Formats: sequence, structure tokens, C-alpha cells
Amino acid sequence: QVQLVESGGGLVQPGGSLRLSCVAPGSIFSLYPMGWYRQAPGKQRELVAAIRNSGLTNYADSVKGRFTISRDNAANTVYLQMNSLKPEDTAVYYCNAGSSSRSLSYFGIPDDDDYWGQGTQVTVSS
Repeated sequence: QVQLVESGGGLVQPGGSLRLSCVAPGSIFSLYPMGWYRQAPGKQRELVAAIRNSGLTNYADSVKGRFTISRDNAANTVYLQMNSLKPEDTAVYYCNAGSSSRSLSYFGIPDDDDYWGQGTQVTVSS
């Protein structure tokens, strides 16, 4: 079993910012795409942002212009910078790593063999 370690969640006011971090094993980080998914109570898990080894990114329409995904190869870490946060961004955020060269997680379709972080709560409220 492989553990992705997340951090950075918390409570912020609307319009505020938060930065999530996820550390992955180098053997996975160096080969497969990584991303962030989120799930709100009673809703389906959805892709927020993803990044390939090349640096190419993919964002959900709801977060474009507000969120930025990036990766630090030296630290085996992927980040999600969240700005202009809205109450509808409230959810548990999960770090994801693809499990093969054919992974579709970059497009929002994770495989059963993908790797996941433990989840971190993001709450946007006044």
C-alpha cells in the first residue's frame, strides 16, 4: 500500500485563500499524473485539478482562474493554491496519483488501482 500525505486544509472566509500540499513516493510522483479531487456531502466525487509530468494541467470549469495546481519535483510534492474561495468550494479534498501510463485520472476518471491521500477538510464560511 502507498500513502499520499496531505496537509493544508482548514476554515477560511469567502474570498480567502488556502494552499494544499500532497507528498507522494518518488517512484509514483516521477511517472504518473497527479491531481486533486473533492467530495461534498451528498455529492459525487469530482476532479478539481490535475497535472501531468510535462506540466500540462487540467481544471474543472468551476475553479478556473481561481485555483492553481503545481508540482515540485525535487520535493515529490503537488500543491493546490486556492484563491477567491467560495462557500461552494467546501468539501473534503483528496490527493490522487495515477497508477499506470494509461491512467485517465488526469481527465477525472480515476482507476481502482489509483493512489489516494487521506483527505483534508476545506470549509469556506463566514
